[in-house]
Amino acid sequence: MFPSLNSRNLLLVLLSVSVFIIPQNSQITYLYKACFDPPRSRDHAKFESNLNLLLNSLSSKSHLHSFYKAFSRNLYGLYLCRGDVSIQTCQNCIKVATQEIKIKCAYHLSAFIWYDQCMLRYSQKSFFGVAQISPGTLMWNQKNKTSVNQPDVDALALIYQLIKEATNTSMLFRANGSEVVTNSSEHRYGLVQCTRDLNSSSCSFCLSQLVVEAQKFSQQKAGWHIFGPSCNIRHENYIFYQQNWGPDNASTPPMNQPDDEGSAEEFAYKVRATVVLLVLVAMTASFLGFASYVCFHRKRRLRGGETTDEILLQKLEILKKHHTKEQGATKDEYNSEVQNFSFKTIKVATNYFSEEATLGRGGFGLVFKGKLSNGKEIAVKRLSFKTGQGLEEFKNEVTLIAKLQHKNLVRLLGFCLEENEKLLVYEYMPNTSLDTFLFDSTKRQQLDWSKRRNIIKGVARGLLYLHEDSRLKIIHRDLKASNVLLDEEMNPKISDFGTARIFGNDQIEASTERVIGTYGYMAPEYALEGLFSIKSDVYSFGVIMLEVISGKRNTGFYQPERGLSLLSYAWRLWNEGKGLELVESDLINTCGDKEEALRWIHIGLLCVQENPQDRPTMSTVVLMLASSSNLPHPFAPPFSVGRFFAAIQSSSTTVSSKQVSCDC
Repeated sequence: MFPSLNSRNLLLVLLSVSVFIIPQNSQITYLYKACFDPPRSRDHAKFESNLNLLLNSLSSKSHLHSFYKAFSRNLYGLYLCRGDVSIQTCQNCIKVATQEIKIKCAYHLSAFIWYDQCMLRYSQKSFFGVAQISPGTLMWNQKNKTSVNQPDVDALALIYQLIKEATNTSMLFRANGSEVVTNSSEHRYGLVQCTRDLNSSSCSFCLSQLVVEAQKFSQQKAGWHIFGPSCNIRHENYIFYQQNWGPDNASTPPMNQPDDEGSAEEFAYKVRATVVLLVLVAMTASFLGFASYVCFHRKRRLRGGETTDEILLQKLEILKKHHTKEQGATKDEYNSEVQNFSFKTIKVATNYFSEEATLGRGGFGLVFKGKLSNGKEIAVKRLSFKTGQGLEEFKNEVTLIAKLQHKNLVRLLGFCLEENEKLLVYEYMPNTSLDTFLFDSTKRQQLDWSKRRNIIKGVARGLLYLHEDSRLKIIHRDLKASNVLLDEEMNPKISDFGTARIFGNDQIEASTERVIGTYGYMAPEYALEGLFSIKSDVYSFGVIMLEVISGKRNTGFYQPERGLSLLSYAWRLWNEGKGLELVESDLINTCGDKEEALRWIHIGLLCVQENPQDRPTMSTVVLMLASSSNLPHPFAPPFSVGRFFAAIQSSSTTVSSKQVSCDC
């Protein structure tokens, strides 16, 4: 079994297509683009000049090389053509790519663009020699394979054999696959490829991780194509590559074909006989590679001075000394109402953390309902002792949320740090979280338009307090429907500040080496680059707003015939003048002012625009919600051409990139 990759990030955009067949001619087929780092200066002339020099340098080599990298005036760039296309097709593709990337990613300091025949990327930061699979994109053949309930062992065997061929031969890290005959009707064809700035081990690691990610989402598909910045893999049940294979289209026979002395049947038997061995070898190699990677980065983090579990515990013990060990309220340096509860008190209150008292599971542990001896009901979050992120969250919430007081923020009552336990005690919210009502076909009927209006406005006011009105400037970083709690009157309260960060008054943006959040609610600049700001929270608020209006979950919404995310679906309906079709059907007759519903969809789309600079601040959002003033026209949300897939239970990252956790 492959090792878990839940400490890594691979943002997958899954594009379902009716028939995944691309012409085998010189026609250039666009697949996807990713644009990052919009410039902070409006003087674009110098950057445009430098970019033109780099792109011209790359394009000038496309008639000679199928791969080329270049550096020009603080910009790094490379292109890679598919290994089986002709040099003429490669030249045509790079010519198109150098023109289109300037249009599709105008003035962005870092960008990728993929075509079926080639890919091109540039950045102000050096990436040569670094194996990256993020951002990654997965496309699949909509036609199901025959054995839909079984792993496609033959496909895996072929791909892992191609990975071995590509990284252990002189094929310049690319290999196509000849057919593997499994019976009289099924065949397998594959192609793997890495950019040639990678060494052999980096190429192998890159391709192996793509296989792991592809298998999570495409096991029932007849064909799929997954590609990232440094490598790509494609598998089909038909011949999709040019059969005149070789370096720069030299005439080289395809690999893995049976020789002239043997028959196809003998070859098929040999292949089947080695399938199990190949899979086991690949699994072992993947595990060893992952273990080495974890050890290397763990040592590097410790050398870099990052906080260890032991140091965190020492800091928490110092924090604990500010409290007495007596039960009840005691003053600390932050807030006189925060209590240091004894572990015995919490055990009794929760009936010894019984299953009946369990309210749910959060990103860092279980949550229990409890009742103190005075009859007060509480919610207790029990953090995992072995989780470093849980330690960070514990310290962050105790030292941060105690400083915040607002009716739309959940209140922290106290904590406990005894017997290797880390417990956070909150006010109990009888109606649990927004998602338990919004996405339940029965409970959502309790959320009429008036209640939904109140929830949206309450969350907006709570977020405005965090960003502008509190004495601290707080970025939440994990705002989602499950982190909006509802009291007995269905009033919303933002919860879970374990990943929140404090900004200075004049601070606009920050970056992190550890992206923690939930795919589907994370702004693209945060998910892909670790950049966060108040505009990241605005994006998350916009997603929640559209979910509340539609009653549909962004991370589960899907239209097979169109491959749309909820954001894309809302954008399309609004542009076609059919915005009311987004509103949950049961609300149409109760929402009263349909113009208000349309206006709020408009505001939600303004919040989820791809460029952070285009999104409004929360103070502007609150004004928009309370008035009928004219609204600016929104730009398209990110990934509006395909589904923004968010139901990812584990995540992946690059060989030398950010360590990422995803509370999905």
